[in-house]
Amino acid sequence: MVETEDVRYFDGDEALTGLLAWDRAQSHQRPGILVLHGGAGLDAHAKNRARRFADAGFIVFAADMYGASVAGNRDRIVEHIGELRRNRGALSRRAQAAIARLRSHPDVDGRIAAIGYCLGGMIALELARDGVDLAGVVSVHGSLETAMRSEAGVVKARILVCHGSLDPHGPPAHVLAFVDEMNRAGADFQLILYGGAMHGFTHETAIQPLNGVAYNPTADARSSKAIGMFLDEIFAS
Repeated sequence: MVETEDVRYFDGDEALTGLLAWDRAQSHQRPGILVLHGGAGLDAHAKNRARRFADAGFIVFAADMYGASVAGNRDRIVEHIGELRRNRGALSRRAQAAIARLRSHPDVDGRIAAIGYCLGGMIALELARDGVDLAGVVSVHGSLETAMRSEAGVVKARILVCHGSLDPHGPPAHVLAFVDEMNRAGADFQLILYGGAMHGFTHETAIQPLNGVAYNPTADARSSKAIGMFLDEIFAS
């Protein structure tokens, strides 16, 4: 039985509220999963994904990348996303605050993976590029672009990218640039393209085909299976 709890934590002076999810029936130490939300903030989609990972046996913390001063204000959200894209230091500090909160849970065995959707996918990849000590990162229909390409030897985390072949926000040029970047960085990465899938293909309520956003149940199911296999691999020991 998965239980959840709203958890208040801080990035400097900024108050944040994340969601902790776990199966109370399991008392042994196990890996932690950091869930990184999309552009809408810590919404039902991110919380439901957190519950799924908790049901699979992990200790899960769905991070709040916005905070009370940003959430719910469209103009502030757009401004904040732009800042995160430009300032990897600020992005990393905000995510690291959530990682620290997750790592402090007594049942987390020290191993953590970050899984992000849309905006969160971009954040997960930036954490890997920044050399954050994670077992793995997963980007699901996230942006593959970056203002600061990774350098050889910096990336520690293993990487899985689940991407829609028809995603207009991540066109083939971005995909090829990402592959070249990861090859040059010597990263351990996997890239899966889902045919017929657009941006946001795991969002059940996404119906914006004119904006390149649409739910794709096949790609959702296949990417969920791929993520499960990836987690099995990185936590095998």
